[in-house]
Formats: sequence, structure tokens, C-alpha cells
Amino acid sequence: MSASPLVHIDGISKRFGDAVALEHLSLDIAQGEFVTFLGPSGCGKSTTLRILGGFERPDTGRVILDGEDVTMQPPEKRHVNMVFQDYALFPHMTVRQNISFALELKGMDKTGIARRLDEIMSFLELDAYGDRYPGQLSGGQRQRVALARALAPDPALLLLDEPLGALDAKLRGQVQRELKSIQRQTHKTFFFVTHDQEEALTMSDRIVVMNHGRVEQDGTPEELYFHPASRFVAEFIGETNLLSGKMRGVEGEAVVMEWFGQTLRGHAPSGVPAEGAPITASVRLEKLGFHSSRPDLPNAVQGRVINRTFLGSRMAVDLLVEQTDGAKLRAFVDAETGQAIGDDLVWAAWDSDSMAVLRD
Repeated sequence: MSASPLVHIDGISKRFGDAVALEHLSLDIAQGEFVTFLGPSGCGKSTTLRILGGFERPDTGRVILDGEDVTMQPPEKRHVNMVFQDYALFPHMTVRQNISFALELKGMDKTGIARRLDEIMSFLELDAYGDRYPGQLSGGQRQRVALARALAPDPALLLLDEPLGALDAKLRGQVQRELKSIQRQTHKTFFFVTHDQEEALTMSDRIVVMNHGRVEQDGTPEELYFHPASRFVAEFIGETNLLSGKMRGVEGEAVVMEWFGQTLRGHAPSGVPAEGAPITASVRLEKLGFHSSRPDLPNAVQGRVINRTFLGSRMAVDLLVEQTDGAKLRAFVDAETGQAIGDDLVWAAWDSDSMAVLRD
């Protein structure tokens, strides 16, 4: 990756009437990154994509692309291309004609178009479909044609607006792997928008979680999943246990909290709360382990298994924690391990790095 960012978003804001779509968003995207904007409808992710593409202009702020201020430039003047959710292929044109059209718009001559067309169709394994029309292709094939058309002019930045939303679950997984592979092979910078957390975790180098026009958290998939900074991120990405208690202090690098009279230790990705403050911590289901006697771990609670749900290769186990007025914890364990846990009291335990103290 280059030292200077390919994309520099500098304090952009956007309102639609009284609704705030973006509020002072600043962000850098490096050359060759696969960055995903993730969040619910109305969080500002699609507005950001449209501003990058030149389809919307921000009320304030600037967009710098490869060192050039493109804030006021129209889409055709930017070195950017876009893949839409519905692919936007021309139904009366063949695959070759759809891809060629994108090159004609860039002013390429016939010789250059023919050469680039052969390159991109071979790269994306579309040679056998060149004379077919979009209506004669499967959903996955149409998606690949749309991607070929967007990549053919060799853009600096590729924008992808929920391009897998129209695919069924099985095909979506296959296309996710293909899309990530293509991004790695081309070293292109991808800006991907989705509301699907699994899709974001699977494909991204980096995820920006948006909420009400602001960035909730920006980091790698692993950072956001195991070290969420806020309750919104913890609940939006995956399934987690939320423990509400009081801040009791700091021991070394660990944050100490009280939970139903028990002392638990975790870490605080978004900063250490004030002593005595009410706090909430997140523990992912995969991080809990079960033991017949108290283990040598910073966090351990005792309880009884009240439910087991078989999920194939793993099992969800629900534990009613003793002396907590009905508090429950849920864990994902190996299916055989889940079956072996008896009905007697057991210990559920986790280490301090697995428990993230959240900001509200």
C-alpha cells in the first residue's frame, strides 16, 4: 500500500431536508484496500458511496481522489466506476457489447477496446458467454459481467452498492469468494456497501460501521468482532453476551467490573470508564468454555445448563448463572462438548481479553 491514501474524505456532511445523512465524516482509504461500509438502512453508507461516485455533492467537506479534489466533478470525470445492486446491464446488448460500451465512454479506440475486452473477459472467465444477452445468464454470471464492465476501464476506485443482494444464499457465498479473489489479483481499491454483517466479515480488509451518519467503529473484521467499542457494534455484528455492571477500577491492563457481586476483568477498546460508573461488557459466544471445577482464568461463574440447541458442527448452550437473579449466558461449543456437559453445576469461564467494556 502507498504511503498517501488513494481516497481522502475530509469532513463531509449531507442533509436531505431535516434528515442528517452524514455528519462531518473524515476517512482515508489506502491503495489496494477492500473497505466495507456496514450499517442499517439510513446510516449514511450509500450516501457516502454516491458522494464518492459523484452522484451526490456534499453540503460541506471535500473528496480527494489520488491527490486531486474531485468534490465538484461529475461521475464521468472521475477515475471511479460503480457496480449496482441490479447490475444495470443493457438487456438488448450482448456481454461483449455491454463491456465494450464502458470502454467507448472512456474514449478508447477500437484496437484498444478489442485488446482490453479480450483481457478482461479472459480474466473473469467470460469468453464462453460473449455473445449471450443478460437474460440468458444466471445471477452469478450477470454479476460477473457487471464487474467486468466496471473493471474494464481500469478505474482507480471501484464502488460496489450491495451488488450481491439479488443472489440466493448459496450463490452469494461463492460470488463473495470470487469477488475477494478478483480484488486481490487486480490490487484495485474496492469500496463496498452492505447491511449484511457476515458479508462484511467474510470479504473486507477493513470495516467501517456506520450509525446515524457517524462512524461507530473503524477496524479489521477481527477487531470489530472480538473488540467492539460500542454496544451498537457488539449487537450489530454477530451474537454476544451483554453483561451490565459497575466499573470498579483498573488492575494492570485489565478493567475491573462488578457483575452481581462477582468480580470480572476485561479491556476497554474505547477508553476506560470512570470508577463507579455503570458499564456494559460484551463476551462473544465462542469465547466461553465449560469446566467441572473452577479454572485458573480471570473470569469464571457457576451455573446450570438450561438449554442445548444442536447447530450441526457446534451447539449453543444456555447457562443460568447462580446468584444473579436469573442472568443467563450463551456459548457456542463443539457439538460433542455440548452433549457431554451434564445437568450439575458447571463453571463457565473466559479470559480478560475476550471481554470488551463498551461505550453506550
